Amino acid sequence: MTYKLLKHEIDSARMTTDAGVDLVMYIPGHSQSATIQVKAQWVPVPAGGKGELQCSWLFDRDCPADWLAVVDLSRDTAWLFTMEQALERAQQKPESGKWRIYWYSDDAAVAGNPRRESDMTAYEIDTVLDGIAKRRSVEPENLAAEGNP
Repeated sequence: MTYKLLKHEIDSARMTTDAGVDLVMYIPGHSQSATIQVKAQWVPVPAGGKGELQCSWLFDRDCPADWLAVVDLSRDTAWLFTMEQALERAQQKPESGKWRIYWYSDDAAVAGNPRRESDMTAYEIDTVLDGIAKRRSVEPENLAAEGNP
């Protein structure tokens, strides 16, 4: 994650304690910083234990971070959501507060209208970081004000 940020001229620092924030990102020369919670999976897993492969991450509904990054380590892929976007897109929202965002990794493998990986292209990490770098702002509010997904 730090490597991706650096490639977009965004500095970051890893937090040494885990209180719902894993990284702080900052654009050199600007006074704004923003926090990121990172969730990773090793490989997509069968939906329901025996279905088609699905990318899936649990995150805390009350996470204090500004952004949620989700990573599929097996394919070296990542997506970045504002926390508001993550909360809106979470499909499982139990009272426990451990919400789940997921999608099918193989678009052709599922029928009907479930969420597919191709639905997430606007949130691919390089796409989002390109927008942050062009705006020179890491604040999620600026992203929403500009009409981005």
